[in-house]
Amino acid sequence: MQEFIMTVLDWLSSLGYIGIALGLMLEVIPSEIVLGYGGYMISEGSIGFAGAVVAGTIGGTIAQLFLYWLGYFGGRPMLEKYGKYLLINQHHLDVSERWFKQYGPGVIFSARFIPVVRHAISIPAGIARMSALKFTLYTIAAMVPWTIFFLYLGIVLGENWSGIKEVAQPFIIPVSIIALGAGAVYLLAARKRI
Repeated sequence: MQEFIMTVLDWLSSLGYIGIALGLMLEVIPSEIVLGYGGYMISEGSIGFAGAVVAGTIGGTIAQLFLYWLGYFGGRPMLEKYGKYLLINQHHLDVSERWFKQYGPGVIFSARFIPVVRHAISIPAGIARMSALKFTLYTIAAMVPWTIFFLYLGIVLGENWSGIKEVAQPFIIPVSIIALGAGAVYLLAARKRI
């Protein structure tokens, strides 16, 4: 598997910024690894930080828009049947659908930082016919800090970028708690407006 990942990353790195965007769009390799490698490329001087942030944000947003439109046009039955090909299982759908129903559209931002929910949350947004513009704005707002964080870790790690998951792990729980808190604040503010 490691050899496959390196082959894909070598190919993506040969494409520069487009490679980062494609890597996040295709989701064959987790975004943390693609962005960590992107940070390594920045540390070597083969690409720039700002361009990598833009490419990562665009690629990650397009990947989520794809899932949003699958939910919008295909609904849950299609995703239950074909979701396994997108690495989305029944549990992912159940959890993300429950979150979306409970917290509403604001969860699109906060769920991006929470494992299990972050990839699948786009599907119930599509099924619920959430505004595509609002969905895109929330997704971009979450993709920017996600991209910056993992590019930065890749820069700091340099040649040791492949250890990014272990280095990032201590940050995931606090970031998840902050994201949940932001979601709760959003929910309370939305209820007070009603």
